[in-house]
Amino acid sequence: MSKLGRHTMIRRALLSTILGVVVLLAPTAALAKGASEATITGPGLGGGIRLAGEGEPGGGALMKIAEDSGFFPAVFLTTPNPMLSRRPDGELGPRYTIVYVMPGPSGGVDEIRQDVYPYATPSLVSYTKPGQPFFGTERTVGGWYVAGPTLKDDLVAVGLHATAPPVADDAGRQIPWKAFGVLVLLVALAGLGLVVVRSRRPPDAAPA
Repeated sequence: MSKLGRHTMIRRALLSTILGVVVLLAPTAALAKGASEATITGPGLGGGIRLAGEGEPGGGALMKIAEDSGFFPAVFLTTPNPMLSRRPDGELGPRYTIVYVMPGPSGGVDEIRQDVYPYATPSLVSYTKPGQPFFGTERTVGGWYVAGPTLKDDLVAVGLHATAPPVADDAGRQIPWKAFGVLVLLVALAGLGLVVVRSRRPPDAAPA
């Protein structure tokens, strides 16, 4: 191979490396530059929790939650793609919604919604609806994401409860979340039993 050919191959290799680094850093750079704030709403949070954007006091919490909740692969197509099209098995528990506010390149503002389940078992999960528009022509990849235990730590650090908060019944009484799930199961079983009884009831006798 000639000296010119070797130099050409080296330049191409360097260009490929640079492009690869740019692709890997693009999601983080986009959020760091574009997310002006985020809001978390859900059980026990009242009016919600506002998270400051990158560069503001306390803005690091937003970046940490975004990373641990799978925000980047849910929004930007990544390789390998960790997003799942089907909900993972297990109990979800209460749902919390994070709304990321991202100013677009043309001056508009986009909102991307992500549901997180910090008390899910056996693993924490999040869900982002596919096809949410942002940055003009872009759309979220979406899907389910299996998160690590650090996501719960991140959320507790900004104001969520360490354990799932109780839910209120119609009278305003507080019911622990697990007890609420058992109650729903019992109601479902009772309804199933009623259907079975009705299906076994003999038809009314025909009039004489």
